[in-house]
Amino acid sequence: MIKINMKSSATVIKGQGVGSCYEEQVALIKGSGEFQVTENGHGNFDIIHYHTVNPGYYLDRLLRKNKAACVGYVHFLPNTLDESLQLPFCIRKIFYKYILAFYNGMDYLVTVNPYFIKEIRRYGITQPEVLCIPNFVDDVKFHPLPRKDIESGKIKFNMDLHKFVVLGVGQLQTRKGIADFIETARHLPDVQFIWAGGFSFGKLSNGYREIKGIVKDCPDNIRFLGIIERKEMNLLYNISDLFFLPSYDELFPMSILEALCCKIPIMVRDVSLYDDILFDCCLRGSSAAEFADGISIIANNEREYSKWSEKAWECHCKYTKEQALKNWISFYSEAYSQVINKEKLVFYDKV
Repeated sequence: MIKINMKSSATVIKGQGVGSCYEEQVALIKGSGEFQVTENGHGNFDIIHYHTVNPGYYLDRLLRKNKAACVGYVHFLPNTLDESLQLPFCIRKIFYKYILAFYNGMDYLVTVNPYFIKEIRRYGITQPEVLCIPNFVDDVKFHPLPRKDIESGKIKFNMDLHKFVVLGVGQLQTRKGIADFIETARHLPDVQFIWAGGFSFGKLSNGYREIKGIVKDCPDNIRFLGIIERKEMNLLYNISDLFFLPSYDELFPMSILEALCCKIPIMVRDVSLYDDILFDCCLRGSSAAEFADGISIIANNEREYSKWSEKAWECHCKYTKEQALKNWISFYSEAYSQVINKEKLVFYDKV
């Protein structure tokens, strides 16, 4: 049986999608029965899958050269970090150089969005082969709930039972489009807006001071709930009528996949990175006024609401646990042959 060591510190900081992605992927591979999976283990393995870019993992990679197939998960690139964290200039330069060296030292890189294959190459990362395996969410954890559970959930979260509810999820960072989320709420005073997530990286979060200021001055129809435990998020999606993520930059947010599982309409910013993963299954906008118009249409038109709810479900069906498992089994099995044959496989930057 192929031995895989999953190396990660993704769950140390709560309220970030990397941790959710790690938990889902590891549980999937462990549950398949196809591999012998160890988390942060020591010793000899056939495949080492690095989920985070810890300096210790970089040293571990150097020591394992030609002894195991080394896989790096690309959850961010320098441009996405620029919009997430506020780091001093010198530290930022050193850290970004390190990240690129880390990725270049892998045998294979896995990204969750085909859009980022070209982005990875644009940074001069030429050594590893790059392929795309999209994220997924276990629909045992995230799924539609019956009306009675939704009503009791609204009571639990102190929601008006009769108001249309719009949910945003993610860290409080500038790139998440928090300002537009708040401005959209100003356009729709009769709609309840809620945001689940906080400053996971504290004062290092990009826009920390500015966001704290606008959150304090937000309209009465917005509530910021802070970081919510993932086990409670299924209920939060279900008591919401629409999932709204006005981010400027993402890879493939776990929050979108979780919302799709719950069959609620999705609205995102109209950026090209969604073209190959969300297709025409979600509403899009480019400004607070456009977002407000889109929300008004589905909030006041039952037929339109049903249309976008069905489109969300269609999109969910493209990212099932079964398809993800098939992709990972195929990849790990092929990568393992590198260990046996002592030669590098070529995936040709495939999806």
